[in-house]
Amino acid sequence: MRNRLLVLLLPLAARALRHAFLAMPRSRSGFFARVLIAVVLAGPGIVRADLPEIIDRVKPSVVVVGTHQLTRSPPFVMRGTGFAVGDGRLVATNHHVIQAAIDEAGGERLVVVARVTGSTMQQRAARIVAVDNVHDLALLRIDGPALPVLSLDEADAVREGQSVAFTGFPIGAVLGLSPVTHRGIISAITPIAVPAANARQINARVVQQIRSGAFDIYQLDATAYPGNSGGPLFELNHGQVIGLLNMVFVKESKESMLSKPSGISFAIPVRFLRELIARGASP
Repeated sequence: MRNRLLVLLLPLAARALRHAFLAMPRSRSGFFARVLIAVVLAGPGIVRADLPEIIDRVKPSVVVVGTHQLTRSPPFVMRGTGFAVGDGRLVATNHHVIQAAIDEAGGERLVVVARVTGSTMQQRAARIVAVDNVHDLALLRIDGPALPVLSLDEADAVREGQSVAFTGFPIGAVLGLSPVTHRGIISAITPIAVPAANARQINARVVQQIRSGAFDIYQLDATAYPGNSGGPLFELNHGQVIGLLNMVFVKESKESMLSKPSGISFAIPVRFLRELIARGASP
């Protein structure tokens, strides 16, 4: 409400200040006054939303990605998080979230679960339309009406120490299918293809990344969990997406994540998602 009022009042205030700016004397005191007014006049372009307002905008776009099979108990199994982009019928997520084989012959199908109103959840059929193996990204096209979309940052000006937040479904359905938001900072921007301590730690995915060239990834100090994979990482000024939650550093086993979380998570920069959308966003 406060920001809406500011949006209405700032143009009127700016017009009055502009007249005062032009009438200001050229003396030293007048110079400083002109500088102060100029800063105020810049205000309309840098209005920022509060985190609760950003979360309200983000949550309707965040979905659960999983599979559904009538003969299975439970019928729905969650695999990760995704969020609506593009025309509202595209969902971005991690490739590893949808990589496991689907038993189509047995009636299993890929779906997303979206929150339509309040606590009402709606299941939508989904299909894979584009994949980026190197950067672990995937695009799904869903059935039904468009979802609210998230804006993707185009500045690519992320800095270490920058405050961020991410929304997703940690620990799958254990905590219920309600989107949860965590807040933290970009603790490091570092190459993802790091040398392994020994040959046993080199797997096919690491070899592929090394061959195709290492790329920078965001390391976060916020605690994420495996269910957060594929969720949006967003900046706190306007809520624009700057990355996708990709993986969580696990000290011991996945079963110990609740009792012994490492607090170290990683996200893929959003520029790779923009490129994937440009290549594979056709209906």
